[in-house]
Amino acid sequence: MVTATALVVAAAATGCGGSDDPTTPTTPSESPDRGAAESGEDRRDRQGAPVGDGSGDVQLTELGDFEQPLHVAQPADGDDGHVYVVEQCGRIHRVPVTGGEPELFLDLAELIVCGGEQGLLSVAFDPDYAASGLLYVYYTDTDGDERIVEYRRSPSMPPVADPQSARELVRIEDFASNHNGGLLLFGPDGHLYAGTGDGGGAGDPERTAQDPDSPLGKLLRVDTDDGDTEVAALGLRNPWRFSFDRETGDLWIGDVGQDELEEIDSATRAQITGNGPAPNFGWSAFEGSHRYNRDQRAPGARPPTLEYGLDGRCSVTGGYVVRDRELESLYGRYVYGDYCEGELRSFIAEPGGAARDDRALGLRIPSLSSFGEDAAGHLYATSLEGPVYRLTPARSR
Repeated sequence: MVTATALVVAAAATGCGGSDDPTTPTTPSESPDRGAAESGEDRRDRQGAPVGDGSGDVQLTELGDFEQPLHVAQPADGDDGHVYVVEQCGRIHRVPVTGGEPELFLDLAELIVCGGEQGLLSVAFDPDYAASGLLYVYYTDTDGDERIVEYRRSPSMPPVADPQSARELVRIEDFASNHNGGLLLFGPDGHLYAGTGDGGGAGDPERTAQDPDSPLGKLLRVDTDDGDTEVAALGLRNPWRFSFDRETGDLWIGDVGQDELEEIDSATRAQITGNGPAPNFGWSAFEGSHRYNRDQRAPGARPPTLEYGLDGRCSVTGGYVVRDRELESLYGRYVYGDYCEGELRSFIAEPGGAARDDRALGLRIPSLSSFGEDAAGHLYATSLEGPVYRLTPARSR
């Protein structure tokens, strides 16, 4: 187990700037008009492969109704007939993908504080889950601290997680109830990644996001053997949901903004899993592309791939690059939304550049709390009001 002080920072992650004013990131180029069409020739990824036109032809197929669902996951192997739905107040349900009654898989309600931005926030399954039976959960405990804990599947049928098998890997002491991050995912390198918020309050009051010695405001790489952590990316405010492109391994982060801007950040697989400096996404020297805390430096800060204001919106919900061939119009596009507005949108997924062809899908999910992906690349979305949906091809009319 590690605490806030047991942290390894990737080489040269936060080299000092050359002046009192932080290094200024390049302002991202203006995105195309929302909904503006691009020619088929332009609608390609950086390898030149064609991507979907974002025109829609997608519908929401309800999987079930739950209590404040926050996350959907599935083991990479060992249980392709079920997905696992995480409820904020401490329960994980094993749900048949073809319909049927969910089964309670794990109940941690007595260990957590639930409400606002706290609770049981995600689950991730070991890449070799079929053999190991290991899974990992991220929750805020009754003291308000963040914990990453390993559990083991029991041999019972139907399978459940053994509550007595708990092994704490990471505990992060926190000073406020908000900005907890909360997502766990295994990356393309087979390591476990955790997104952590800056600790809460407003404006990064403890200046954690640019602090190389703090685990807060980071994307952490977690060693599941001993709980040691390493900074994979820094300069994050509240990376509520992030994802790895299952085809390229590139990283995408929906980082919730402060007063003016919501942002989506990105980096290539090599930038996240390689030996170079950890990418710095700028907070709290910057909110999006705007200067924020003048006393903070963000050397080499990367501009957002996309940013938007708060007109009717309040909190970005990061999604996934679609690799489901059944969703032809969305293939190769990054799908995301906003918790308050609920409108699903997509743009051409090109890490490191400004978003292209950002447009609406014509679908809305009230209180859009999360996206999820199963082992086959099917995309799911959750509403905090209860429904869990899978994005499926629209029926022909």
